[in-house]
Amino acid sequence: MVFQLVVSQCQKCAFPKIKQMMRVPFKQYVAPTAKFTKKASKDVKPVKGWLSKEEVELKRKDRSQPKPFGLTAWEPTDDVYVTKYYPWPTYDIEEAVQMLKKFQQLDFTYPKQPVYVDLKLDMNLDKKKKVEPFVGTIRLPYPFTVDAKKVLVFTENASEITLALENGAAYAGGSELVQQILDDEIQADFYVAVPGVLSKLTPLKNKLRKQFPKSGRGSLGMDIPKMLELFKQGHEYTVENECVIKTKIASLDMPCEQIVDNLDALIKDICNHKPLHHGPFVERGLISSATSEALRFNLEQFLPQLGEEKTGSEVEL
Repeated sequence: MVFQLVVSQCQKCAFPKIKQMMRVPFKQYVAPTAKFTKKASKDVKPVKGWLSKEEVELKRKDRSQPKPFGLTAWEPTDDVYVTKYYPWPTYDIEEAVQMLKKFQQLDFTYPKQPVYVDLKLDMNLDKKKKVEPFVGTIRLPYPFTVDAKKVLVFTENASEITLALENGAAYAGGSELVQQILDDEIQADFYVAVPGVLSKLTPLKNKLRKQFPKSGRGSLGMDIPKMLELFKQGHEYTVENECVIKTKIASLDMPCEQIVDNLDALIKDICNHKPLHHGPFVERGLISSATSEALRFNLEQFLPQLGEEKTGSEVEL
């Protein structure tokens, strides 16, 4: 009884104090007001960002300056220098080819090594339109390979099959060749066709892809001997990385005139894929051999001018 009395007395006296201690003072807070910042005055010029490659190139071509933009000098004073500190020299094509021949003699490398060109293209058209990457085939004035390419001709006309085989086709036939190609029993370097059989070649689109016959590439038409003449000795080039063409054009032991003629034919064929009124198609050209450094060459003599008649068929855009 005494214990219960003590507990009851403690409850009566302690609980009110506990309730008073648990009361937390309450204070209302007002949301902070937004800080007003001063607007930038119109006289303050915005900070310029990085210059584009085109803008840097234009600044470096300005000869009125004592030295090129961002570089050390216009020309090095010695024959041993760090190339990134000086403008990349541009040579006439004849001088560049002679330099490649001299490099080969000094290095005692293979005299019949291939000659390569690296061409950068301007794929832009009006507004946001661009030239789609393409594959081209050209018959060079001076072929540098002896081996003829294997060409398959799709046609179901018996007389056209005979004509194709007489003109050097490796294979000629109609829809019966489709399954053999899918099974890899027949392979060729190029595939050409007449328009009448094209609808039966649909299963081969995923298999052949860029080699599938198309009129834009010259592999679809009625003149079978002409197509065979092009593709048996034809040289194929492809647009890579959306704007670059890297391909062989000759062997280094060929005369300089023949190398230049092959390069001229290649660039003119490439330029047929973009209308002239949209500006030059080829922006930069590099030439090299298999064992040499790349040399930049002048493109002006190769680019077609407005008013010239095109030799090839321009791609419809």
